[in-house]
Amino acid sequence: MGVRVRRMLRLPCGVPEGDGPADQAAPHPALRALVGHSPAFVQQVARLPVFARYDASVMILGDTGTGKELCARAIHYLSARADNPWIPVNCAAIPAELLEAELFGHVKGAYTGAHAARPGLVREAEGGTLFLDEIDSLPRAAQGKLLRFLQDKECRAVGADTVQHADVRIIAASNRPLMQLRADGAFRQDLLYRLNVLTLHLPALRERRADIAQLTMHFVRGAAVQWQRPAPTLSGDALQRLISHDWPGNVRELKNVVERAVLMCGGDTLSAADIDLDGTAGDVAACEDSFRMAKARMVEHFERAFIQQLLASNGGNVTRAAQAAKKNRRAFFELMRKYRIEPAPFRDSQ
Repeated sequence: MGVRVRRMLRLPCGVPEGDGPADQAAPHPALRALVGHSPAFVQQVARLPVFARYDASVMILGDTGTGKELCARAIHYLSARADNPWIPVNCAAIPAELLEAELFGHVKGAYTGAHAARPGLVREAEGGTLFLDEIDSLPRAAQGKLLRFLQDKECRAVGADTVQHADVRIIAASNRPLMQLRADGAFRQDLLYRLNVLTLHLPALRERRADIAQLTMHFVRGAAVQWQRPAPTLSGDALQRLISHDWPGNVRELKNVVERAVLMCGGDTLSAADIDLDGTAGDVAACEDSFRMAKARMVEHFERAFIQQLLASNGGNVTRAAQAAKKNRRAFFELMRKYRIEPAPFRDSQ
């Protein structure tokens, strides 16, 4: 099993095993950092080139560490704005009283400490894309000005008497449920509708465990290049340990764990002893599942997600879904029964 794991994990970044389009053409450079082949993830990534064709606002939703900024960056660099500025800003990292001035600029003397005029991030992004991460942190006053900008492409610097025009695309992201914030009065409904023209929902890593092996080796190679050392292979017990973890920090947490493991690894193979999860490196006994059980859970998650995707894309028609899976209808139906998946909800969603 260990030999099979090591062979599988040496696949090129972003390319799943088996025949298919990914084997025939290299991905666009903007998509190379988006690694994975689980249906829930691939379905969202497939939307990025489509989103890039249009200048409509985009809302990206997902837990912390799921890759929201990577997706926003990909949209920008796949779009006609790629040669113009890409300006990312974390709304939660700017003090609320300064956020409006940071976004829209200010004139000299507009407030205490404003010793010189500043154009603001919106003007700096002219012709390009402004990525507003943690948009849910925007104060109500700044929400109103952002709404006005989205409507008219006009903004007014703090303390200014005149408005200015800016050609900027807005991509926003949040790890909190904006519909609930809207219901609680913390987020403007009209702004939510303006931002939510195109929507991306990124799955948590625990919902795409089938991608952990591929992601791990992607990060192993990256860390090896960064720290100028040979890239180690991955043992079966190390993979078991990674798959068994719930990853509350998602892909970002996995990247940090793998980089630490590469730095601390004393040989040419990463073992479970090299995987430090919450200070429990080497505690292999903490993993109750065997490698076989961990693999079975990964396969189960993939099969369930794949069946649901096929049913959704075929309007709940079991026969067409089975044909798309290249399985006979009876075998496909047995898989549905195994995972207690009913076709009716997928018919209702059409």
